Amino acid sequence: MRVEHYIEELLYRYNCVVMPGFGAFLAQTTSARIDSTSNTLYPPTKIISFNEQLSKNDGLLVSYVSKAKKLSYEDMLEEISETSIKWKETLEKGEAIELFGIGKLTLSAEHKIQFKPEDKINYLTSSFGLSPFGSTPIVREELKEEVEAIEERVPFIITPEKRETSVYRPLLKVAAIGLLLFSLGISSYQFYLQNHKKQELVRQTAQEEVSKHIQEATFFDSAPMELPAIALNITKTAPYKGPLHHVIAGAFRIKDNADKKVAQLKQEGYDAQYIGLNKFGLHQVAYSSFPDNREALRLYRQIKRTISTDVWILSEK
Repeated sequence: MRVEHYIEELLYRYNCVVMPGFGAFLAQTTSARIDSTSNTLYPPTKIISFNEQLSKNDGLLVSYVSKAKKLSYEDMLEEISETSIKWKETLEKGEAIELFGIGKLTLSAEHKIQFKPEDKINYLTSSFGLSPFGSTPIVREELKEEVEAIEERVPFIITPEKRETSVYRPLLKVAAIGLLLFSLGISSYQFYLQNHKKQELVRQTAQEEVSKHIQEATFFDSAPMELPAIALNITKTAPYKGPLHHVIAGAFRIKDNADKKVAQLKQEGYDAQYIGLNKFGLHQVAYSSFPDNREALRLYRQIKRTISTDVWILSEK
């Protein structure tokens, strides 16, 4: 039986294949290397070695061959053990054992098994299809001589680009920045004056209406006892419609519980509100909501430190 055929197949998958009663074939991965003498690049590979001290059966080779040949484990172990005895007898006779694809076994004068691996097969599967290849070395002295010869035949000069610098350029930058700041200041001052004039006009109109009604109530008997309401044309600030940051007090499965929580928090002085369902179908209640995330964070830290650790922040997108 050619046991080396099965050892060869196992070396592609394992780093140690034991021949029971004889020794172990070991595979060690090495990186790619360059042979400077032959200028040859070798891909990553597995180097095969042999250790006769590792001869105890580990079951790998016997199980693999028994499954391949469809025989029992005991019968295959006996057959492989007989092969190991034959190999030792062959070496004792001074003959070499050629294991195809693996290497050559011989016996030294000290009765030690010597192994010479075969380097024609690469057992590293990640290097499949890669083979050594040689390259022509680059002689830098010859290349330098060729470049110098070309420069003598075709001389050329590289002139660095010159940029004119002016002493006035820093002053121009300062003047431009100053003009920009002056323009921003004028625009801001004009906006302030226009806004101040509008506010002053509204105050004067209100004052005239109040004075007129006070005079009518004082000098005319038919004047009403109460002053009528004064209609002032004052622009109201539109409510904030941007994203809010909610400091969440809890989420409830039942809407009534959420309403009770809102009422409780309002009694405690919070601007609490119900903010709707989340993606899990729970009714959410907030201590308060802020357009500024810093204010929301401030309230969150205060509540987490003094009231409840279950508080969190929900920010709208």
